[in-house]
Amino acid sequence: MKIEAHALEHYYGAEHILRGVDLSIPSSGFTAIIGESGSGKTTLLSILSTLLQPTGGTVTYDGKALAELGNIDLFRRRNIGFVFQFHYLISYLSLRENVALAALAPEGIDPLMERLGIGRLGSRYSDEVSGGERQRAAIARALINHPSVVFADEPTGNLDTKNALGVYELFREFSNSGTGFIVASHDKKIADFADTIIEMEDGIVKKIHH
Repeated sequence: MKIEAHALEHYYGAEHILRGVDLSIPSSGFTAIIGESGSGKTTLLSILSTLLQPTGGTVTYDGKALAELGNIDLFRRRNIGFVFQFHYLISYLSLRENVALAALAPEGIDPLMERLGIGRLGSRYSDEVSGGERQRAAIARALINHPSVVFADEPTGNLDTKNALGVYELFREFSNSGTGFIVASHDKKIADFADTIIEMEDGIVKKIHH
């Protein structure tokens, strides 16, 4: 799913966060949005992922504006996956049950969890596994419906270096299989894995590296 943004502006109160952002993100591959805190990367990710309406400007998905997509909840469920810094797993459900809660077709759950290296942990709860394993369960939940694109906001923020690199490697692997990944991060190690790097500074796109 090709995503294009034109003249994006966003304010939080009087604070000007995005200042005329223009972008075209390809339908597949691994795109990283990097920048320091306050650069606008998380706001940009939130707008691109349909979670936030911009103050001004437009975003299109395969040429269609948000208003043309019909039921936005259904559009998200069929086309978009989300991974956040905090895994947001439901503590009283097992890892497998957390993934199943999002699944449109439950038969894909076990093969996906195996592929992510957590198949043996399906019956455990989030407080019984490591931080890296919890994030892998969150990634499984994001991928279970074969979305066109997965958005991730600081997905390695609570992980040590080894587990962080493991998450980036998973994103790289799945992006090679056709799923697009758009990831906001301040972690410069992400540059070793991404196809495209969008560098944000003070609400504008400073550079794009391919």
